[in-house]
Amino acid sequence: MRPETEAELARIVSDARGPLAIRGGGTRCAALGTGEVLSTGGLGGIKLYEPGALTLVVRAGTPLAEVQIALEAEAQSLPFEPMDHRGLLGTQGTPTIGGMVAANVSGPRRIAVGACRDFLLGVRFVDGTGRVLKNGGRVMKNVTGYDLTRLMAGSHGTLGVITEVSLKVLPAPRASLTLALGGLEDVRAVAALSAALGSPYEVSGAAHDAVAAMTRIRVEGFEASTVYRAERLQALLAEFGVWQVIEDDAQIWRDVRDVAALRGGGDVWRVSARPTEGPALAARVPDADAIYDWGGGLIWMRVPEGTDLRGALGPFGGHATLVRAAAQTRARLGVFQPGAPPVAALEAGLRARFDPRGIFNPGLMARRAGAA
Repeated sequence: MRPETEAELARIVSDARGPLAIRGGGTRCAALGTGEVLSTGGLGGIKLYEPGALTLVVRAGTPLAEVQIALEAEAQSLPFEPMDHRGLLGTQGTPTIGGMVAANVSGPRRIAVGACRDFLLGVRFVDGTGRVLKNGGRVMKNVTGYDLTRLMAGSHGTLGVITEVSLKVLPAPRASLTLALGGLEDVRAVAALSAALGSPYEVSGAAHDAVAAMTRIRVEGFEASTVYRAERLQALLAEFGVWQVIEDDAQIWRDVRDVAALRGGGDVWRVSARPTEGPALAARVPDADAIYDWGGGLIWMRVPEGTDLRGALGPFGGHATLVRAAAQTRARLGVFQPGAPPVAALEAGLRARFDPRGIFNPGLMARRAGAA
């Protein structure tokens, strides 16, 4: 089913007699719940773009690329740098704005500016009874009982079907420089990333590829400021080695954003943890390939197929999400980590409030611990 209007979508949901698997652009098909596929791809188009006000209103099925082209024409961008999952998951499809918000997709720059949900000003969606609900608007203000914008970001289509979002955008950085150093072990690399992030030099990217033993730190902004901060970081981090400065670094951070180093075979997990805890966690799984982002707070881990990574890691102060695996592995281990009983009860209450019939992606979030 592929409705072309919000009203048509509401009728489909209201008339549904069984579960619905909500799909945006089809780039994360493995994350779909069970049921008849309901696509938001027909709900496309930029409804309003005010560059001077840094605001954008766009329908959920609009391709992300279409939005990025419009923003680039005004030297603006989605500052949270949303990931493209297609290479990692081996899917085709088209990333959409609604899918981006539903999964709270955020890339390397999250450490500097925040996540997708932090730029969500308003949202319209159809709940599980077929009602059209809206919250927020084109300004950062909310006086309702529920902060629906934050609830919908990261809900993975389990509370409602997003039809339209309002977003805050920012000017695109004028210049970018990356400091790169090879050969650091994980503990030393994370120490370097932490030192950079703890400095006053406004780092906007901090990642370590343990597969290639390559550590990278990015600074952005006006050209003179970027050059100065890169020089100061070189001096600050001299104890770790001699850092190379890379000017043409766009592809480097696209690869970090899209976890390009872990394409191919094996299962892939997304682990959220305290940065200082990351190297010790990776060491618990000797067969794992690890990519550290967000200064070490986000760890992408590739393991042999069927590996129970949560069991191998044991208790820690974070959670592990299964991103790429065979269907039987997802069914056996669950995509999302089990939450603490109070959190699980809260989530169940929200789903009962917004999807009382339980028709949206049933079972998908039953084991969810929380979205980073």
